[in-house]
Amino acid sequence: MTEALKLTGLSKDFPVGKRLFGPPKALVRAVQPVDLTVQKGETLGIVGESGCGKSTLARMLVGLLSPSSGRIEIEGEPLDNANPAEFGKKIQYVFQDPISSLNPRKTIRQIMEAPLRHLHGLGPAARAARISEIFAAVNLREEFLDRYPHEFSGGQAQRIGIARALAADARILILDEPVSALDVSVQAQVLNLLADLKAEFRLTYLFISHDLAVVEAVSDRIAVLYFGAVVEVGPAAEIFANPRHPYTRLLADSAPVVGRPLQAPEGRETELPDPLNPPRGCAFRARCPRAVERCGLETPALAPVSERTEAACFNPADG
Repeated sequence: MTEALKLTGLSKDFPVGKRLFGPPKALVRAVQPVDLTVQKGETLGIVGESGCGKSTLARMLVGLLSPSSGRIEIEGEPLDNANPAEFGKKIQYVFQDPISSLNPRKTIRQIMEAPLRHLHGLGPAARAARISEIFAAVNLREEFLDRYPHEFSGGQAQRIGIARALAADARILILDEPVSALDVSVQAQVLNLLADLKAEFRLTYLFISHDLAVVEAVSDRIAVLYFGAVVEVGPAAEIFANPRHPYTRLLADSAPVVGRPLQAPEGRETELPDPLNPPRGCAFRARCPRAVERCGLETPALAPVSERTEAACFNPADG
């Protein structure tokens, strides 16, 4: 398969305690150096609890944040040398909150025309034809085009957000918690729509969520993030059936299941480490029931734990 997206050593630091003159007091590393590849036509799910760096990673991929180090390649072309218009034709972002991601002062037609005008230079007739085609694909009526964002439900607004991303003719969509703000029944409709669009337009998805059930339903592979680092990556079926990293197992065991009582997570701590004072060694050590002495001295790197799965753990669970 051909690589659609490749990340090499990608990281992001944020300054803390900015000063009028001189450097900031400290830097917080929100994303540790990440190496990932996404194949064309694949859906890579990225999971982790709030604050683990999922959205920061997503914003770097579409150019909303500049990486502190590393390299992003879209279909073999590096982001840092890309023309913004050409880059926008390859990758687009679908936001978590569908209503606030749409300009309240513009009609849906004006919102849809923006990428067609600025990225593709289409004239009025060509824009109208393209918008009609996209609206049909996302099951929206064309009479919606002359309305404003506040007139729509969350599910309709998210379909409009997806349609706007498709208007750029991008082949890679970054889906950042695309259904977390929607009712459960509407979530299923949007997920089915995304599956249909992927097949129709031959799309590649990076699907970011904290909802394991949603990620399992849509993903081909899974990358698990903890404290800004990838701690496990592999096929979705294998990751959920047999998680090897203790953090992945904690996520799976903590997810609510109908008919099963909620259980307190196993381990000594329940919170992420302090980013201003990161721990030595494995960042998950204080919460890990499988921690050994080595975990407090060294930071584990991703290493194969099965034929197709890698985990950053010195003492992974048995296969």
